[in-house]
Amino acid sequence: MTVVLESCTYGYGRRRRPVLTDFDYRLPDGLTILLGPNGAGKSTLLRLAAAVTSPRNGTVTFGSVSARSKEYRRAVAWMPQTITPLPSLTAREYVAYVGWLKGMDRHSAWSQAPQALARVEMTELSKERTDRLSGGQLRRVGVACALVHEAKVLLLDEPTAGMDPRQRRVFRDLLASLRGDVRVLMSTHDVADLAEEADHVSVLAAGRLVLSGTAAEFLAHTPHGTAEGRSAEGAYTALLESV
Repeated sequence: MTVVLESCTYGYGRRRRPVLTDFDYRLPDGLTILLGPNGAGKSTLLRLAAAVTSPRNGTVTFGSVSARSKEYRRAVAWMPQTITPLPSLTAREYVAYVGWLKGMDRHSAWSQAPQALARVEMTELSKERTDRLSGGQLRRVGVACALVHEAKVLLLDEPTAGMDPRQRRVFRDLLASLRGDVRVLMSTHDVADLAEEADHVSVLAAGRLVLSGTAAEFLAHTPHGTAEGRSAEGAYTALLESV
């Protein structure tokens, strides 16, 4: 099962042009990188898939489950770009609290929070107050929040923004470790985030899906003569110029 958007239309305000119109999308297996310029519709796609907003028309489902149901919200986790710390809560308490909000009973949420934190290498900081954690550590707590209630889909909006190269590498390694358990859709402005471990790439431009395929299919659009190490950037630029 996966997240499917079918014939979705969404816009901010009735008098404004819709960001997405009759939009169809099926999230592939593994790790998918979502690329596109500002205003392309990336955040709108993620918010619809996360059931944060509802389309004017069309449907959003996970298997046979509607985005309006509690079952959907438990299966699909959304991590916005900014994770807001709660000063009174430790990392473990924060993760357990989110698990409870997602429908877990309090005992299960509390007892499973350490395993979720262990998967993101945050065990040693489980008792640290969230307002004392770095931005990168908070993002890892955000992923643990998705894992504690055994989400099947993880939606990430610009998760590597503000991270240095080492932090991005650690974060991408974490996402790669989820392969087989969780489908991940990660939006980014940084084409360098297209690491060799990415399984698929989706490119949006002006609310239209320009490409959705494997990483190899994406890189096949790289122009001849592109400098070594800039294949992803060349492919992305070529696709946008073709629109």
